[in-house]
Amino acid sequence: MKKVYFLCTGNSCRSQIAEGYGHKILEGWEVRSAGIEMHGLNPRAVKVMADEGIDISSQKSELIDLDYFNECDLIITLCGDALDKCPMIPKGVNHEHWDLQDPARATGTETEILTEFKKTRDLIKIYVQKIADNFI
Repeated sequence: MKKVYFLCTGNSCRSQIAEGYGHKILEGWEVRSAGIEMHGLNPRAVKVMADEGIDISSQKSELIDLDYFNECDLIITLCGDALDKCPMIPKGVNHEHWDLQDPARATGTETEILTEFKKTRDLIKIYVQKIADNFI
């Protein structure tokens, strides 16, 4: 079974959304997410994924597990902070970097903030689908 790891700063939004899509789209893969810090699962990420029919409410914010990290076939960093601070990618492991804005930093009305979460969610869905198209 192939393994993918989605890494972000706090493992609260982007990587959690990616993990949710990974579970849905990447059949036959073990899918996990983590952060260089733990910020807790963002309720807005849960909401925008529920809009897609994907329940991520039971996912947990976790720190990088080095054992899993070193066993992965594909590591994806979703922000510059994770790219800069994640452990050295092992030789032979595919790595992609998706430089996504953090929707948790969005300001404005609740509708405007959710719009930013949805934009990020929609980009992540496209990227995860590309993994399915290219690696399976």
